[in-house]
Amino acid sequence: METRRDVFQAIADPTRRKILNMLVADAQNLNSISENFDMSRQAISLHIKILTECGLVMIRQHGRERYCSLQPQKLSEVAAWVEPFRQMWEGKLDLLGGVLRTMDSAQKTKKKKPSKQK
Repeated sequence: METRRDVFQAIADPTRRKILNMLVADAQNLNSISENFDMSRQAISLHIKILTECGLVMIRQHGRERYCSLQPQKLSEVAAWVEPFRQMWEGKLDLLGGVLRTMDSAQKTKKKKPSKQK
């Protein structure tokens, strides 16, 4: 039975997210990826396997080395899912910003008025 994986399963794990971050700049071989973690190379290979199964990482053989490279296209699924939430929070933060600017203006105006002393 084949295990079907999706991009959300892949990014759910912090180790896999760190691997993806490492691959943003350039492709890396399995040894260089493994050196950044306190776990066995076999465990890292399993994480890489999951990332390749969902299409976020591609492995190419170069001599005796296997290089992993990021395939960011699949992350568009995550971006599309997150977008409505981003818009909601952006709207709420814009409203909060307006309230804070109004409060700041009112406070500055209050400070400028001379107080009446008897």
